Amino acid sequence: MVTNRHLYPKLSYDPIKDFAPVTQLAVVPNVLVVNPTRVQARNVAELIAAAKAKPRTMAYASAGNGTSIHLAGELFTAMAGVDILHVPYRGSSPAVTDLIGGQVDMMFDSISSARPHVQSGKLRALGVTTAKRSPAMPELPTIAEAGLKGYELVPWFGVFVPAGTPPDIVQTLQRALVSAMQRTEVKARFFVLGAEPIGSTPEAFAQTLQNESAAWGKLIRERGIRAD
Repeated sequence: MVTNRHLYPKLSYDPIKDFAPVTQLAVVPNVLVVNPTRVQARNVAELIAAAKAKPRTMAYASAGNGTSIHLAGELFTAMAGVDILHVPYRGSSPAVTDLIGGQVDMMFDSISSARPHVQSGKLRALGVTTAKRSPAMPELPTIAEAGLKGYELVPWFGVFVPAGTPPDIVQTLQRALVSAMQRTEVKARFFVLGAEPIGSTPEAFAQTLQNESAAWGKLIRERGIRAD
């Protein structure tokens, strides 16, 4: 909803104008994980130093061009000033498989996907992409805390309706969704997934869309990213 208008040269719809935001449901952070047998770095600062020492010798996997996992890597390499090869896969699962197998060095995987492999020791986590630590892995610093000040990528899920939907219907849906997220069983399920409930107002969600569209549009143009 934020990036497609910048990733696709011919999009048949406008993600901002053709939909009305209801609520931003939840944030599911991405986690910077490395293969511990290939990467000796134990924190973000060490990883950046290693990448600068040997440009283009490291590779990061993604779930495909234009995905949040890919954009997390592009933002990281741009801000850190490092040259790390991007290897796009057709989905997160094959990317994680090759990361564990040592075909690539690192990845910005979803916390729900990465956490079991971190807990088993197959992967080493260096930081979360969000501005604050995740309750699902509270011991893990943010990437900004761990060596790359100002870094932030927030993968989120939200609910939309067609543009022009009467405001009273939008408000009714928003209240019902926020109420549902307060239920104990929903909170428990969110925690298992590593999701952090948000439950924003339609107005706040609309502002988030505008802000993120501007920021990610700039990065996508500067880095020449296309979803092909």
